[in-house]
Amino acid sequence: MDFLSLYSDEYFMQQAYTQAQQAFAEGEIPIGAVVVCNNRIIAKAYNQTEKLNDVTAHAEMLALTAAADYLGNKYLHDCTLYVTVEPCVMCAGAGYWAQLKRVVFGTAEPKRGYRRLGNLLHPKTEMVSGVMASECAGLMSAFFAAKRN
Repeated sequence: MDFLSLYSDEYFMQQAYTQAQQAFAEGEIPIGAVVVCNNRIIAKAYNQTEKLNDVTAHAEMLALTAAADYLGNKYLHDCTLYVTVEPCVMCAGAGYWAQLKRVVFGTAEPKRGYRRLGNLLHPKTEMVSGVMASECAGLMSAFFAAKRN
């Protein structure tokens, strides 16, 4: 891996994907997230709603909380959230209040994703979609196929 690819969206999404695989292994909906600031991962998380018995324990929420704690600041102006699946309305709202610099997600979520209600991110937040989309969608499909069987 060369120097530039180390700081690519694909590299950081791969780290979020690893978190999603952890969620899958624990029987959680396989969504993972990392928060990056100045090309450094400062927070990692995966869905833990079953484990914590908490409907708000989404990967994004846990990662944003950990990042704010790490920085000692509720505003994440210089941070990028990488998440394997399009954030829901709750998570997009949290990203809005955190004033993220960027949100990068893998696969779209047409049923529960925030974009079905319009852009809920902060006006200064850049949004990038489709990074490792097939891998992220595949993990979700495998999870729900296993649940049905």
